[in-house]
Amino acid sequence: MTNRVPLAQLDPTLTLGPLDGRYRGDTAPLIDHLSEAALNRDRIHVEVEWFIHLAESGAVRGTRELLEDEKSQLRDWAAGFDLETIEQLKTFEAVTVHDVKAVEYSIKEFLDQIGAGDLSELVHFCCTSEDINNLSYALGVKGAVQEVWLPAARQLIDALADMAQELADVPLLSHTHGQPATPSTMGKEIAVFVHRLRRQLARIEQAEFLGKINGATGTYAAHVVASPGVDWPTIAQDFVEHLGLTFNPLTTQIESHDWQAELFGAISHFNRICHNLATDMWTYISMEYFIQIPVEGATGSSTMPHKVNPIRFENAEANLELSNALLDSLAATLTTSRLQRDLTDSTTQRNIGVAFGHSLLALGNLVKGLGRLECNPDALAADLDRNWEVLAEAIQSVMRAAFLRGIEGMDNPYEKLKELTRGHRVDGPALREFVATLGLPDDDTARLAELTPTAYVGRAAELARAEVAAWRSSR
Repeated sequence: MTNRVPLAQLDPTLTLGPLDGRYRGDTAPLIDHLSEAALNRDRIHVEVEWFIHLAESGAVRGTRELLEDEKSQLRDWAAGFDLETIEQLKTFEAVTVHDVKAVEYSIKEFLDQIGAGDLSELVHFCCTSEDINNLSYALGVKGAVQEVWLPAARQLIDALADMAQELADVPLLSHTHGQPATPSTMGKEIAVFVHRLRRQLARIEQAEFLGKINGATGTYAAHVVASPGVDWPTIAQDFVEHLGLTFNPLTTQIESHDWQAELFGAISHFNRICHNLATDMWTYISMEYFIQIPVEGATGSSTMPHKVNPIRFENAEANLELSNALLDSLAATLTTSRLQRDLTDSTTQRNIGVAFGHSLLALGNLVKGLGRLECNPDALAADLDRNWEVLAEAIQSVMRAAFLRGIEGMDNPYEKLKELTRGHRVDGPALREFVATLGLPDDDTARLAELTPTAYVGRAAELARAEVAAWRSSR
């Protein structure tokens, strides 16, 4: 063991974490928004746009007009962020030991190349690093949410809505506290998740992404001294809104990150509902209410050839827990900064992508898992037929209604049904015989005589279809 070669020396591309290794194919879309490279690309974008914004505003006296061709070249260069730029930033940072300063030097070098070096000191003008970083993170998180995470979340709800519609009429023996309970339909139970996730999704879709650019302690102090008589708060607000963000008018050195805590809390809540979905589907599979469609060539167990394991739901469950551990930590940590600034948010925010990655991976696995399920109506029907005692609720409710109409002998219905059914099985004939002895009106007796566990589902199918329609109309 002492002679083994470190794997990182064998192949520098080997990764420490699974999101960039085993699961890279599932999480790769987030790299374009929440990776270190994406952060630097957004930094360059923010710095370039601030440079152009200042030049156009005339806020800094004596600054010459920026030519249209210079603006175009700057924006094209920023948009063309590539490996060459990444390597250049690494070279600068090796000297500066400061990532934002490396971005500033990179832009200044490009200005020299296009003959605009006389304006180079307008780059990063009156900015602290956090002015650039907070806007860059806001852009990255906004892109990740709107372009990657939300589409994946909607795809999951779409899959659930399709299943709820298909299974709206399929009767299901409910299990409250794990015990047989009033029947429902499988479609209605899945529609519950559609409703819960749809409601939470609406909160996430309405999220605000805040930003600020007001200097070292949020006072515009350097701005006012360098260029007095300028309405700097308005210039700052116009710039932040130009980036597509919501302006935060009052901060310390840092943007307060409250919007991030709110967003991460909402996504964490969405994740928790998904976790409930994963454990419920796992349980339904174990009860044989669903059959898993085998994947050709796949192995369920290394020693038991017959097994088809619910791995998609188990994978989702674990990744949702990892995502929430990070999201909860981010939300708690980012809202606290000592006095006007400490650096705890710097390394913390670098893990936003990891938190989103585990959530995205889980959503994908849930969709894949649902797509490999086939409802087993025979198992559902057999379970219902073994549990006629669930009709005790219906019988005692009819007796209560009869009592309220003044029909004699209908008192204490709950207690009578409890004595008949609690703790032991009752089949259909026994239950009908009991109903016949109650002295109910003929129409009530006839209605209960025809009732079966399969038919005792109330408006479950209607509720399922209504929820599916509501979701689809909102798309």
